[in-house]
Amino acid sequence: MDLPEALFFDMDGVIIDTEKDGHRVAFNAAFKEFGFPVSWNVDYYGELLKISGGKERMRHHLHTKGFGREVNPDSVDDLIIKLHNRKTEIFITLIEGGSLQLRPGIHRLMKEANDLGVPVCICTTATQKSAEAVASHSLPTINFSHILAGDIVARKKPAPDIYELALEKTGKERSRCIVVEDSRNGMLAGDSAGIPVVVTTSIYTKDEEFDKAKLVVSCLGDEDGERGTLLAGSQVQGYDGVLTLPMLGSLI
Repeated sequence: MDLPEALFFDMDGVIIDTEKDGHRVAFNAAFKEFGFPVSWNVDYYGELLKISGGKERMRHHLHTKGFGREVNPDSVDDLIIKLHNRKTEIFITLIEGGSLQLRPGIHRLMKEANDLGVPVCICTTATQKSAEAVASHSLPTINFSHILAGDIVARKKPAPDIYELALEKTGKERSRCIVVEDSRNGMLAGDSAGIPVVVTTSIYTKDEEFDKAKLVVSCLGDEDGERGTLLAGSQVQGYDGVLTLPMLGSLI
């Protein structure tokens, strides 16, 4: 049985559909607490997701649309950090409250990897606190080899830095691992690191171009729940809407 040497999962949109009902809601709550008349609707937030990183999205919005009242240029960096820290606290509260559910197939595939001794890593531009909250509250029975998050690398996706770090940490052969992503930026990051990429599309990314992905599915799928649909890429022998570890191994 040919298996991947490691699985590297993005978090937002892959493990949980966190963007629309998690991060977006938390950003808007933080803006309100700080007295800024800013509210990111669903469609606009989808546009902002083309920018990797929450602090970077806030900075972009400030420079293009403003925060609704004057912000001293000398205080921008400190303000962005404070806003983002508060947003993270609100987001973690949402995760701990159990209002955001795992996407189909995530727990099943991670558990399969654990059982077969294949390292599982989270590789995300979200903060370390957010990633650890998802790991501990939404996936408490999964053993993660590494949780790599936030500003741990100099460049965010589509740069390959986070996946290069995952390779360094695990010591695995890049061509023998699998990256699981939901966005074009994430796909480009994995591909630039020389790692085969599987895309599981999310509400915000379903219309993006995934020309460098080995496989594109609507979700990873569960036998007793929602099954995925093959959208693009290689035909996988035995695929019936549920991607298994040996099937991912066949993509290498």
